[in-house]
Amino acid sequence: MRTPPLTLEQLRVAVAEGEIDTVALALVDMQGRLQGKRFHAPYFLDQVVGHGSEGCNYLLAVDVDMNTVDGYAMSSWERGYGDFAMKPDFGTLRRVPWQPGTALLLADLEWLDGAGPVIASPRQILRRQLDRLAGHGLTAYAGTELEFVLFRDSYEQAWRSGYRELTPANQYNVDYSLLGTARVEPLLRRIRTEMAGAGLVPESAKGECNLGQHEIAFRYDEAVACADHHVIYKNGAKEIAAQEGMSITFMAKPNEREGNSCHIHFSLRDASGGSAMLGDGPAHLSRTGERVLAGLLATMREMSLFFAPNINSYKRYQPGSFAPTALRWGTDNRTCALRLVGHGQGMRVENRVPGADVNPYLAIAALVAGALHGIENELDLGEECTGNAYDDPGAERVPGTLRDALSLWEGSTVARDAFGEEVVAHYANMARVELAVFDAAVTDWELTRGFERL
Repeated sequence: MRTPPLTLEQLRVAVAEGEIDTVALALVDMQGRLQGKRFHAPYFLDQVVGHGSEGCNYLLAVDVDMNTVDGYAMSSWERGYGDFAMKPDFGTLRRVPWQPGTALLLADLEWLDGAGPVIASPRQILRRQLDRLAGHGLTAYAGTELEFVLFRDSYEQAWRSGYRELTPANQYNVDYSLLGTARVEPLLRRIRTEMAGAGLVPESAKGECNLGQHEIAFRYDEAVACADHHVIYKNGAKEIAAQEGMSITFMAKPNEREGNSCHIHFSLRDASGGSAMLGDGPAHLSRTGERVLAGLLATMREMSLFFAPNINSYKRYQPGSFAPTALRWGTDNRTCALRLVGHGQGMRVENRVPGADVNPYLAIAALVAGALHGIENELDLGEECTGNAYDDPGAERVPGTLRDALSLWEGSTVARDAFGEEVVAHYANMARVELAVFDAAVTDWELTRGFERL
């Protein structure tokens, strides 16, 4: 078991010495956001450590705006909107340097009546797939690469302006530019160093193509830890930007320029701790590695709801961009949905489909489920793509809209076998809610084209 960045005993000492006065207990919701409570630290130690806490079960049954919506079996007006138990995971306990005097840890969700874990909660969904994987003697590792666009406007200013005419932190493409990124290095440096203070392992920061777009990368880790770090970083980066009077967006497609990706690097290790994907086959893949890639390709379309969960997610898939639409694999080929990278024990597959709006627990769970589908059904891997995958007329494509993805998800036998009916129905309803709200909205595009001229 890993040593947490802050042990419970260290927390007790820090509270006694007045270094920590607040403990935030957070759950991860369907959208991959942190929700929870801030506790007075002595109360947390006296009461919450031994008994946990509670949260309204509507936290896994609302839309992005926290509106109560119909269609969720676990939570409704008819069921009275009761609580579920928030059980602290003390392995995630850490200081959060951007909030002085504060420690944070994540919670797992269980039903108050003792019925067990909340199956549709993102952490539980991922854990269930990892348990299946362990049955094959395998362990999953992952790393997520989140891109964001940084604006010099505060979140409040952006809200008041209707998110129009914001000032990007850079005025031109600063992809790999040290000069361009130096303009915002004070903020990027603060994020890197304070995430390190929270127990994450920053690797690098670089500019990207959109105006004000950047990426901060962190070291890969065991799958649950990777997802935990992802949500802590994403929440913390927004908080740090807000403290500096700026704003960050992780929308998949915030404007007509390049979108924000979240490439997920994924690998499997065997019982000895070595790579289960390295071997003597094509592109140095083992037979297991071939079946993993074959399974990922075979399930990508029907798992798209977990890789691209929002309406805006699908705006990112544009022809001739680095957001792939062709479901092919290739060695160091960025036109493919699956890019094989790394050497030796570092060999891994990079899934280039997800955007920065992804819920990492669900996306990694979908990768594990796809890998298991390939392993358990002994799927054969097709030919490697060595050219431009966009030009391959025979390649299957990522669904074009959330509506298409929902249809594939609901019709997927693989998803039902992997996740169960409850999870499939729960996240299908999430997509239907978003589609209903979007279908009812009148957009700026419609007003511009139709107010006078139609």
